Amino acid sequence: MVRTVAVIGAGPSGLTSIKSCLEEGLEPTCFESSDDIGGLWRFKEHPDPGRANIYQSVIINSSKEMMSYSDFPPPAHLPNNMHHSQLLIYLRLYAETFDLFKHIVFQTTVVSVRQRPDFPVSGQWEVETERTEGQRETQVFDAVMVCTGHFTQPHLPLNDFPGIEEFEGRYLHSWEYRSAEGLQGKRVVVVGIGNSGGDIAVDASRVAEQVYLSTRKGAWVVSRVGAGGLPGDLVGTSRLDKLLQKLFPFWITRMMEKNLNQSFDHRLYGLQPKHGFFAQIPVVNDDLPGRIISGRVLIKPNIREIRGSSVAFEDGSVVDKVDVVVFATGYNYDFPFLPSGLLASSSHRLSLYRNVFPLGLARPSLAVVGFICNLGAINPLAEMQARWATRVFKGLLTLPSEEAMLQDIKRDTSTLQNRFACLERHPLQVDHIPYLDSMAEELGVRPNLLGLLLREPGVGLRVLLGPCTPYQYRLRGPGQWDGARQAILTQWERVAQPFRTRMAAQPESRTRASCSLRLTLTLSGAVLLLTLYTRHSLSSLLSHPTGLLYKMYSPSETMWGWK
Repeated sequence: MVRTVAVIGAGPSGLTSIKSCLEEGLEPTCFESSDDIGGLWRFKEHPDPGRANIYQSVIINSSKEMMSYSDFPPPAHLPNNMHHSQLLIYLRLYAETFDLFKHIVFQTTVVSVRQRPDFPVSGQWEVETERTEGQRETQVFDAVMVCTGHFTQPHLPLNDFPGIEEFEGRYLHSWEYRSAEGLQGKRVVVVGIGNSGGDIAVDASRVAEQVYLSTRKGAWVVSRVGAGGLPGDLVGTSRLDKLLQKLFPFWITRMMEKNLNQSFDHRLYGLQPKHGFFAQIPVVNDDLPGRIISGRVLIKPNIREIRGSSVAFEDGSVVDKVDVVVFATGYNYDFPFLPSGLLASSSHRLSLYRNVFPLGLARPSLAVVGFICNLGAINPLAEMQARWATRVFKGLLTLPSEEAMLQDIKRDTSTLQNRFACLERHPLQVDHIPYLDSMAEELGVRPNLLGLLLREPGVGLRVLLGPCTPYQYRLRGPGQWDGARQAILTQWERVAQPFRTRMAAQPESRTRASCSLRLTLTLSGAVLLLTLYTRHSLSSLLSHPTGLLYKMYSPSETMWGWK
């Protein structure tokens, strides 16, 4: 019988793992090597090696409603896309509300996790820890949840850049970058166009003489600001959108790319990638196109070699007098405290069943939580993993046979390779809604869409038309939350609240709402079904699904403060 659980790391995944343990009546002890919660999202002026870190200007890419925990809606006054300091406020409120702090042991590093001699029978682990002062202690736990993420070990492939060791300027990994301080008047080359590379290029360009952003493959760039000024990830991320994408994958991809190129031509800007939009996580950056059009950031191809203070690119161009090179080249991943070989890998991908449970254990008493990436927020995925893992620990859910799990991993790996442009630094990419739904199905918490549409059309239409916020997974089953319906019904109000810093005058035609919210939603559903049978409307839906759905399902005028 599992009772005690060691949780390693007090970041977003660790916090929701503690809470999931408590929901199942387990006794968690969380070991955090630093002196506070937050993990990646806690800015450190002087970070220690082996710990995640961010730069001062980081704004989260996911909006607050999409990245929230499923039973803890974010405060309405917080901005939709929060600065990292505001996200830390949300995490602290979560930890305080559910009394998680008392289960965390700070300034304690996990040195090793070993199976006990009687593991095939007990499933227990010996967890050795070390305090900041040097004291070591070994404790026995019935289960372990690994929540350390994969942004702790910078990947710095210097061998791929001939001459870098003789570079006359300074070079660093993005992990070391704090702010643009010290880059005034400098010539800066940023290598890599992931989200970090784009952010750092923009940040540095505000003070540097010139910034060059070097990329091998290019990238699709999206804005946090979506249709009608709404957070971009709230529009076009519904269950209906996912269904359309599944039914018409080529068409939807091409239309998405067409819409992005209408904002700015990626080929003209030197950013056009070879892969399709949904094959790789895009760069979320509101400012990069503006920095390119103003010449503050110049896009360059891959670096061929470095000679003294000059950087030569593969197109034959050379930039002289370079002062700083920033390598935004991703991270390696490793779990040095775990037994060697426990987390076997295949094709750059760890052999984890459902990206959570390692194979080869006589007892499923170790889970990896939050080691995943997707086109969307990580918090809901980590929470679902933790909810599922703790029920497996308790024996309320059982895993398939070893052979069945291995076959499942092989199928997932094949899908990963066929569907996504796989990168060694991002080996565990998943499809957001399908992944959540598959785990929710096993847990018994997947929303019953048909039942909701029949019994509660207001909630059902929101669940269908989106956005697919995490509260949907608290409507029923284990962990059901009485506030889930209200959280869904009020999510647009929380979106609108931070915009209300100045109430602009509205045209006379908008002085009154034309009908009640319930009637609006019901008619929206009827019109939507009608469009699916109308050739012209279907064509419009496919060419711009987010725009049409937004027009049909935008928040009511009264919700936005119109009187």
